[in-house]
Amino acid sequence: MADLITVEDPDDPRLRDYTGLTDVELRRKREPAEGLFIAEGEKVIRRAKEAGYEMRSMLLSAKWVDVMRDVIDELPAPVYAVSPELAEQVTGYHVHRGALASMQRKPLPTATELLQTARRVVIMESVNDHTNIGAIFRSAAALGMDAVLLSPDCADPLYRRSVKVSMGAVFSVPYARLDTWPKGLESVREAGFALLALTPDEKAKTLDEAAPHRMDRVALMLGAEGDGLSTQALVAADEWVRIPMAHGVDSLNVGAAAAVAFYAVATGRPGL
Repeated sequence: MADLITVEDPDDPRLRDYTGLTDVELRRKREPAEGLFIAEGEKVIRRAKEAGYEMRSMLLSAKWVDVMRDVIDELPAPVYAVSPELAEQVTGYHVHRGALASMQRKPLPTATELLQTARRVVIMESVNDHTNIGAIFRSAAALGMDAVLLSPDCADPLYRRSVKVSMGAVFSVPYARLDTWPKGLESVREAGFALLALTPDEKAKTLDEAAPHRMDRVALMLGAEGDGLSTQALVAADEWVRIPMAHGVDSLNVGAAAAVAFYAVATGRPGL
């Protein structure tokens, strides 16, 4: 059973995992280096726990203690009970959901390991917006994608904002980082995947024309918001695909485009 500890000092060193959560640059460097990430809100904390992530500690406002009692009773990790005001002092923002947990990261699998069993893969290039990362993972989980591969410069899927937006879907879809870009794409092709680059370019086939749901193994490549896929990534692709647009709209937000494309890729699979 976890110890329930009331903390009244925002500088208490036991709360270090939660300090400065709004400092993106600090957290981006610190969290992977220290092997931790922050789960926010009851549902996300529970999903992280169910996914097998070890909890380092929890930070709860008083009214959330009873809500999380079953989790508290199962944990050896300390639980810090604080006032909403102190939580805001420590984290740098008003913790609307009243519950935070510091979780221990797991070692990432290699791309080679993921490709052995996957058939529908997402590849992201330079996607650095944490909201988009979370939205893409949520759609990938909901629409039957098997795995996610990230270029070396993609944002961290376990950053608090990504986890929150995904509603914990980052725990459901396995992911790995490619060591090199775009050379790392060669290993995906060698594993038997067709590399499809999603682009608004009119030279691209529509998803209906390309019919990715009929392909045995598909890797759908997505670029960052605004810039899209780089020239190097487009050259490395086997085929360009696009979502037909109407009413003079030239493109969708990458998160929305990903959901549409995932459905086209996975249509015909069991459950979809």
